[in-house]
Amino acid sequence: MSAVRPGTPGATRTCPHCRATILDTASVCPGCKHHLRFDAATGTDLQRTTTLAVEGTLRADRPGEAVEYTMVLVIRNERGEEVNRHIVGVGALEGSQSRSFSVTVETNVVPAGKGRRR
Repeated sequence: MSAVRPGTPGATRTCPHCRATILDTASVCPGCKHHLRFDAATGTDLQRTTTLAVEGTLRADRPGEAVEYTMVLVIRNERGEEVNRHIVGVGALEGSQSRSFSVTVETNVVPAGKGRRR
């Protein structure tokens, strides 16, 4: 959980469904997609935007050979220092197999002086 107080930008909590750490302001868990609350009742006025969206496909293009992959997600701060690193998934492809990957980053603009009210 976050050291940031609930109600301030960046505060986190645990999703009761999948146990992932999510933003306190989330009304839908980005991991399991379960609804956590109805936004109109919270009194917050968030502007959600998809700031980054990357998609790609990995193919095993060499018949008779396997291709292994590791998907790593790294988050860095403004000084280039690593803040977080996760191995998201690993696997192998053979023959004509393929895997598609998508990464999205959503941002929520919280007006100054506002946060989730408790």
